[in-house]
Amino acid sequence: MRTTWDFYSTERIVFGNGAIQQLGEILQRLGAKNVLLISDPGIKQAGIVDKVLALLEQASYHAVVYDQVIPEPPIDSALECYEFAKSQNTDAVIGLGGGSSIDMAKIVALLVAHGGHPLDYYGGENQVPGPIAPLVAIPTTAGTGSEVTSVSVLTDVKNNLKVGISDNYLRPTVALLDPELTIGLPSYVTACSGIDALSHAIEAYTAKPFSFIQAEGRILFQGSIPISDALAYRAIELIAKNLPLAVQQGTNLEARSNMLLGSLLAGMAFSNAGTAAVHALAYPIGGLVKSPHGEVTGLLLPYVMEFNTAVETEKMVKILKAFDINADGLSRKEAALAASKAVFNLLETIGLPTHLSDIGIKEEDVSEIAEKTLQIDRLVRNNPRVPTLHGLEELLRKAL
Repeated sequence: MRTTWDFYSTERIVFGNGAIQQLGEILQRLGAKNVLLISDPGIKQAGIVDKVLALLEQASYHAVVYDQVIPEPPIDSALECYEFAKSQNTDAVIGLGGGSSIDMAKIVALLVAHGGHPLDYYGGENQVPGPIAPLVAIPTTAGTGSEVTSVSVLTDVKNNLKVGISDNYLRPTVALLDPELTIGLPSYVTACSGIDALSHAIEAYTAKPFSFIQAEGRILFQGSIPISDALAYRAIELIAKNLPLAVQQGTNLEARSNMLLGSLLAGMAFSNAGTAAVHALAYPIGGLVKSPHGEVTGLLLPYVMEFNTAVETEKMVKILKAFDINADGLSRKEAALAASKAVFNLLETIGLPTHLSDIGIKEEDVSEIAEKTLQIDRLVRNNPRVPTLHGLEELLRKAL
């Protein structure tokens, strides 16, 4: 039985409308001179890259841009970006955009500091030898929480495999969150990223308690701990109340701000407590269909919550309260099950699919998905109810 837990986050978090104006001062404190700004074509097209570049020029930084990040970036593109960074004598990195841009920035900051190849740091947790280059993460979506997390995911195209590098040294030096940068996000992207943040929060909150996690040595995903519980629960409240507004009223700055805060808190929570069966199931499903990651995790979330209710009744009841749903007249079990229904209803409200058949999964895929899920031990061990092959197959058939 584990008797201690620890908590990690970024060194500094700057949050609020107009926070981007502090970028020059932040870089000055980091001692930066030559800055590489990593982003994607959509953020460039939206004018956000130029806005940030103008701020850097005003502050007299030598800044160059790599704006070719694609979703779930291939390893080769990370190496290409690193070679560009070396040619510019980069001493600080900015990741601007969604999770993929920030993940790419983490890898480049790692390679700038320690050299080598991304795969040198793959194959288990805690493979990074020391601090990475100064990194400022500026999210333009409210979803991944990558601005405070310890994980970066690339795609190994040759082996058709997602490669995750996990280490607390990968956490950005500064998370700079300006809700105004999320105003232009399309409603579908808002829905997918927001429901992913909710899945981070609920999985962290309902994770198996840290003392019962069966794993040797130092682990990043520790299970439920008091600090992550508090952060995750507040994230659930914020997202449940504000996600429909952010989707339906994209210019509602208060809703956007609350969603960005909810995503941040969820990121702080799950990067310590961990995610569980929802994300474990999402990986093999993501290999079969082209749906966005958030769409898949959101779809799975109510079914996994229902599966877990038998052993995590009390926290499910509290989740129902976070959705501001009256449980009067319901038994504890009924109220706990109503939490999964509340998430199901939220999916319908924001226009996301609620059945696996909607995204192209078929009955014949069920066994393969269940088998591959059970192999993802660092997530499966976090689930409050121990998944079995039969149990997962049954869950997936319900979700079909």
